[in-house]
Amino acid sequence: MSDQHRNTQEPHPQDGGAGRFPPQPPTVPAHPAYPVPPTPSAYPAHPAHPAHPAEQPYPPYQEAAYPALPPAAPAAGPWDATTAGAGAGAGAGADQQPPAGHRARRGLLRSRLALVTAVAAIAALVGGVSGGALVGDRSGTTGASSTLVRPVSANADGSANVSAIAAAVSPAVVQITVKTSGGTATGTGVVLTADGQILTNYHVVSGAVSGGGQATVTFQDGSTAPATVTGTDKSLDTAVITASGVSGLTTAVLGDSDSTAVGDSVVAIGNPEGLTGTVTSGIISAKDRQVSVQVDESTTSNNGGFGFPDLPGRRGSSGSGSSSGSSADTATYQALQTDAALNPGNSGGPLINTAGQVIGLNSAMYSGSGSGSGGSSDAGSVGLGFAIPINSVKQVLSQMQAGKTV
Repeated sequence: MSDQHRNTQEPHPQDGGAGRFPPQPPTVPAHPAYPVPPTPSAYPAHPAHPAHPAEQPYPPYQEAAYPALPPAAPAAGPWDATTAGAGAGAGAGADQQPPAGHRARRGLLRSRLALVTAVAAIAALVGGVSGGALVGDRSGTTGASSTLVRPVSANADGSANVSAIAAAVSPAVVQITVKTSGGTATGTGVVLTADGQILTNYHVVSGAVSGGGQATVTFQDGSTAPATVTGTDKSLDTAVITASGVSGLTTAVLGDSDSTAVGDSVVAIGNPEGLTGTVTSGIISAKDRQVSVQVDESTTSNNGGFGFPDLPGRRGSSGSGSSSGSSADTATYQALQTDAALNPGNSGGPLINTAGQVIGLNSAMYSGSGSGSGGSSDAGSVGLGFAIPINSVKQVLSQMQAGKTV
């Protein structure tokens, strides 16, 4: 090749003797390396967690054992009816059975229902027996809404708790007034039924039986009601009257006069001389004392509405004897004798034992100064009172309550 085509550019020192190159920037010295901490090869091992003691597995669940179900009844029960309704159209509703757990629960419910039914039946039986005993003790008295005289307990020594007896029995004791053309007779009565049947002496209401008189009853609270004679037994000097327009009365409990002994404590409640609610007490002085007393209205009105008996050994001719009236107007009975004070106006009132039960109907008294014509002003209790035993009254009570004349 000729020299005219040769590169005539001289080598530059920076070119390293080579041909011509573009200028290069100066070289920057390298930055010293940043010290980097050494990377740990591994962290310290975490202490091993202590091994947890092996847990004991729970026993498998077992269904409680219930009594076996009785054979399924033909009729669909509540479950069958529900299942049948859900499967209507599929034809399999009636054949489906509830799960085993449901059957067990239903069996438990049935057993509990049977237990409740049995307890209810026993309670009803016991209630019926006690109710029958109560009715028998009241000797045929009626009145669904009545309040029985509450029982009373005797004192520790066996004597009568007079204040408790008075509080319990007084609501069942009434005052009876009979007005006739000849005057007014006052006596006492014992409430038998809530609707107003009242037991008293025949001689108390004799003026309303044959004398055309009007009987009025006054209750413990002061209210009054007219009354009519329902039934009578003149030979026993007993009668039943009925107050009009009353209800919910407190009724007396009739006891057992045969179980009464001489010396037993008794209480009398009555309206002597119109002193309402008078309470006296004493004992049974004798039993089976034969008493004959006139019960005609003319005789008893002269005695202040009280029967004066003919007694063996009676002195003089005072009082009303059998000669004062016909034998048809004489009542004779085996009486309970008491020293509890009785006065005119106590007739027909209750003689009460320590339990608050009526054991006699106060009907007669003896007075040495009483007379058949001198009125009651000279008469007074001398501790010889007589009551018709309630067991004798019970024999004719239902007939009188039914409106019969015995």
